[in-house]
Amino acid sequence: MVSAVAVHLLLFLVGVNLLPTTPLLEERLFQAADGGVGGAVGKSRKRVFPVPPTQEPNPIAEAYSYCNTPNRTEQAWEGHSPADYKLLSVQVMIRHGDRYPLYYIPKTKRPAIDCTLSTSRKPSHPLLNAFIRHMGQGARGHWESPLGSVPRLPNHSACEMGELTQTGVVQHLRNGQLLHKAYRRHNFPPADWSPRQVWLETTGKSRTLQSGLAFLYGLLPDFDWTKLTVRHQWSTLFCGSACDCPARNRYLEEEQRRQYRLRVSDTELERTYADMARTLGLLTRQLRAANPIDSLLCHLCHGISFPCVPTGDGATGCLTMAQFAVIRRQQLDDEVDRRRVGLYHKYAILAMYPYLNRTASKMERVAKDNEAGRPRRAGGEEVFSLSSAHDVTVAPLLSALGLEEARFPRFAARLVFELWKSPPAAQRQQKKKKAGKGEKANAKDGAVFIRVLYNGEDVTYHTLFCHSHVTRTNQPLCPLKNFLSFVQRDMFRVVSATSYHEACYKRPG
Repeated sequence: MVSAVAVHLLLFLVGVNLLPTTPLLEERLFQAADGGVGGAVGKSRKRVFPVPPTQEPNPIAEAYSYCNTPNRTEQAWEGHSPADYKLLSVQVMIRHGDRYPLYYIPKTKRPAIDCTLSTSRKPSHPLLNAFIRHMGQGARGHWESPLGSVPRLPNHSACEMGELTQTGVVQHLRNGQLLHKAYRRHNFPPADWSPRQVWLETTGKSRTLQSGLAFLYGLLPDFDWTKLTVRHQWSTLFCGSACDCPARNRYLEEEQRRQYRLRVSDTELERTYADMARTLGLLTRQLRAANPIDSLLCHLCHGISFPCVPTGDGATGCLTMAQFAVIRRQQLDDEVDRRRVGLYHKYAILAMYPYLNRTASKMERVAKDNEAGRPRRAGGEEVFSLSSAHDVTVAPLLSALGLEEARFPRFAARLVFELWKSPPAAQRQQKKKKAGKGEKANAKDGAVFIRVLYNGEDVTYHTLFCHSHVTRTNQPLCPLKNFLSFVQRDMFRVVSATSYHEACYKRPG
């Protein structure tokens, strides 16, 4: 029989216990200092990390935030920079959109959701019909194995486990369209992009592949299939050939033990699980193994009543919102304890180094390709990269960057890395003369800078590599060299090492 510990460890690994931690508060505006990364001087932008709450977070409100239902106007701060700066490259990591549950609660009816696509069903999107038609031409694209056999659209009238829903497709059509509008004035990606310049990679799950295609279609409507290669990442950590890291696995095991100890010490949670199991006529351990929160979240996000079962006396017993709130509250408590202990951050550093190193290398190549007087490489560098992933990818990436307080990856979360180049010196001097003698130049000729955005909010100065960068300097953005130094050396300080190899293979203690 599988032990209770093993069950809880399994639940952690699939990521369904990692949910939003930041309370659903009214976003507060703050003033960007000296025309910082938010755009023009004095431009207000939303704070991605709300002021610490004066009361306990509302678990139900948090859950609705996690659903990310596409029913509101969204502001995207991607593409904002000081005047005349040139956008060189963009790299995006997304979590797949809304999906059907991965777990089934025994003795209950599965949520009735249609996973075919139809413009007559809500939520819909103006691009949905064109997207469906375009996916029908996908055989013209290039597909790394085994992606060629994965369906390009969700296609079951009764959703299968883990299948992307129409809501998930619409979420990423919206994401891609937001970036299309944000980058259109920068002519980015270029209209004549080459096969080398646009990179799409995904895990082998249909929900990540379909989410990536929806995002790309929103960004590049009616893109040329013949120029696109869809690449496969076998690991959810997107670690490629650098996945072997014994120390990373040890940190994860320690983090799982911490999570288990916290959970079993929560008497209210244990009492709630027992009450839910009694209602359904199950053993408590059976209910835990079925991971009810995953299914209940689907009910909540789609406006479906929580499951009920006949009790044998002609009545019915139903799972309740109050029980759901207890499980969600414990998850929020776990997030706080996880940040306090710090084991997950160490795991995240080693888990996401390969992806961050690849991101840094791409930026460095693009920056060199754009140096004055340097001959351009035939076909150009990868100016746009899209990685379609899972919560167990995006969550450690946020932690590795030091964004511990950021909202947990909701459905269709996006993390964007932008690379910018300052304008030529002559152009800046002309502006300086117009502005007056007392103004200093913003940056040296051709300097390159990085911005990081999470769900459309600028989080650059919350990252570990740039939080100490003084914004009141003659550099209005975060220098790329800060990010390169962080990835090449500084990020390993937390595990008392100077390189990925040393951090992974040194002996404990």
